[in-house]
Formats: sequence, C-alpha cells, structure tokens
Amino acid sequence: MAEICYFGSLVHYKTPSPLSLHSLFSTKPNHFNSSFSSSLMAVSESRSTLEPPSLLVFSGGTGFNGVVEELKKLTTRVAHVLPVSDDGGSTAEIVRVLGGPAVGDIRSRCLRLSDESTSEALAVRRLLGHRLPLDTSKAKQDWYDIVEGNHSLWDGVSRPYRETIRAFLVYFQNEILRRPNEIFCFSNGSIGNFFFAGARIFFQSLDAAIFLFSRVSEIPCDSLVLPVISTNDRLTLGCELQDGTIIRGQNEISHPNNGTMQTVDKRHCSTSTLPSKLKRVFYMSSEGNNLLHEVFPPVNPTVLEQLRSVDCIVYAMGSLFTSICPSLVLLGVGEIISSRSCRKVLLLNGTQDRETSGFTASCFVIAIADALNRTHGDANIRLKNPPGYYINTLLVPKDGGITVDLKQLSEQGINDVRVVESVSDPKHGILFNPSSLINTLAGLME
Repeated sequence: MAEICYFGSLVHYKTPSPLSLHSLFSTKPNHFNSSFSSSLMAVSESRSTLEPPSLLVFSGGTGFNGVVEELKKLTTRVAHVLPVSDDGGSTAEIVRVLGGPAVGDIRSRCLRLSDESTSEALAVRRLLGHRLPLDTSKAKQDWYDIVEGNHSLWDGVSRPYRETIRAFLVYFQNEILRRPNEIFCFSNGSIGNFFFAGARIFFQSLDAAIFLFSRVSEIPCDSLVLPVISTNDRLTLGCELQDGTIIRGQNEISHPNNGTMQTVDKRHCSTSTLPSKLKRVFYMSSEGNNLLHEVFPPVNPTVLEQLRSVDCIVYAMGSLFTSICPSLVLLGVGEIISSRSCRKVLLLNGTQDRETSGFTASCFVIAIADALNRTHGDANIRLKNPPGYYINTLLVPKDGGITVDLKQLSEQGINDVRVVESVSDPKHGILFNPSSLINTLAGLME
C-alpha cells in the first residue's frame, strides 16, 4: 500500500499488478507491453476484405497530429510510432528532475486519438491537454488547484476518472517533493505529461503508462501508440553534421531556444541555421563521463511486429531528422521495411525548417534511406538497399515550398509522385488538406 501525504490529505493507492490493471480495463484490448503483443496486435495476412486497412505511421508529436482525426474516418487500425528523445519544453523539465524517457510526443498523439463522443470524454481531454501559465507563480498555483481537486477543469469528470487521474498527479508531485535539491519549474507544464510521468514512475514501465493513458482517454481499441524504444531510462539524441560537428540533444538540433519554455514555431525560429547540413542522427549516452559515446538501444519489438503485417507504411511530415529518423536508425527497422512489398509512402513537408534548409524532395528520400541503411554509422551493421526499397510513393502538398526533383526521384526508384490539395496555415505554412490526404491514402490501398 502506497501512502502519499499531500496538502494535509492522505491518499491510499494499492499498486495494481499488470493482470489486475488489465482486468480493470478488460472491456478493451491491452496496450500494456510486448509480452501480450502476439495476442493483441498480430494481424492475419489473410484478413477479411471487410476490414479497414492497417497502417504504421512514423511521426513526431506535432506534424501528423492535424490529420489524425480525419484518418480515424478511414481506419483506426493504425500503429503510431513515436520517438522518446524530445528534450524541449515541459518534457525537458520532467526529464531533468525525474529522469526517464521523454513522453511529450506520446502524450500529444494519445490526446489526438482520445474520445470526444461524450461530455465526460471532452472534459478528460480538456484536463489532460491543459497547459499551466507561463508565469511561474501563476503556474504553481494553477497546479496546486488541480492536484487538490479544486480546479474548474475537474468539472464534468466523474469520480472514478477523477480519482484515477488525481492519484497519479499526486504521485508525480510526491516524486518531485522527494528531490529537495531540485526545484521543479511548472511554467507552461502539461498536465498530460505530469500524469504520464507519474504513471510511468509508479509502474516503472513506459508501456504500462501508455496503457493507462490510453484507457483514461479512451483511445480506439485497435489504435496503438508505440514508443519506438520501450524503456524506463533517459534517451539522448545526437547528430553529426557533414563538417563533422556533433550536436547533443534534440532541442539543440532542431530549435534551440536558450532555455525558454515558449512554444517554438520552427519555420520562423530566430536561431541561426546549422553550420553544415545534417549527416545522421544517433543515440548518445546519458550516463557516465563520456557523454559523446554512441549507444544502440533495442527497438520496441511490437514496432517490428506491426511492420511485418500492416498494409501501408507511412513516413509522416514533420521534423525529418529529429522526429522521423530517430525511429528509423534502430536495428531491425530497415531490414523489415526493405523486405515488404506493401505501399511505403513519404509525406513531403510543405515548408523548410532548420533541419532541411536547401533540401529537395530527393534529399528527404536520401535522408530516410540513409537512416534505414545506417549508412553513416558502424560499418558492421550497415545495409546497402537502394531508396526504392524503402519508399515507393511520394505525396506532395500543392504549392509547397520544397522542390520536387522528378528526375532524381526516378533515379532513386520513386516514380509514383502525387500532388495533394493543401491549405495555408499562418503559423505553419503549407500543409496537406487533411481530407484530401486521407482520401489519397485510401486510394493507394484499394
């Protein structure tokens, strides 16, 4: 029995076993961990033609979010594979004080997939999607009101959900209080991230935290949110530039913000461009004295299982090197994708960012192929597959800002290039029109 004393109240929470947790939410399949994967996620190759198509999407926590709602109209049989190396925003503060993997991208996708069909579902989504004020004192007061159960965000949340969510928020707060030498900054903090972190530490399992979050937010039962690396440890992303420069940390690579907690618009980031083009990304040691040491974490086995069976593999739009490639450089991913004869679709970005300045469409293809082949890493684990083994279809947003060099694409083995209707967003520039993009994807799988 865990006893957590907070603001004068005693919260009793009995640690559930994986099986009792499964029983608690037995009305829907389990995302709990890879040991259940064969019974929960395997898809028969001889599936009924009446079933909707199945997809695996490599993405980050932002770029693909805008089309998730539209995708649910086509199919909910989607495995969303996300990195766990983000070290910016409130995620960075959680990792700094409590350690562990970054959960921000996973939390963001879970919320996008969450149920909106009832007033309570909307209330839970609103609560877990809430961000605290930027002002430090206001943020702390807002947080205290939420944890004590006095905040208006709890309106519409029934007692079972309220007690479950609050228990893990209290547990998160307790973990912070146990570290008196660290002062936690709540500024712009995400309540969903705090809940996620509390659950991960409580269960000592990222998979268990995803399972719990999925049930609380009522994600469709056949949708999977998968960390590309299933770990309870901190992961650090590094990159090597063409000139040999090494940069440590996803935030430093993509959009360094001098330690501020502000949301960053990557298109208009005032940070100077990289001194040289990006060559590769890799994982770096987070422990010991040699922090530039490259490490090779194992891929989540459920990701490999899904890759073997889905009808379509999608590389989503987003930050190419810090959102997509971290999921591709792991052992086993390139091997399976190159062996599949299914649709393998790249969704081209509509605008350039710091990571891809000066890139054409064929440069995106090369970057993905190099990541999957591990071209610039250890020669002993290198593959030599041509780009066409990994990508056979390119979807391009109409009026996008990235040159589509058809001749080079054809030489890479990519001859199916389709233009999709787009929309212009004042903050993010040219984006795929969600309904047009999903209709195009549906047509590809007919």
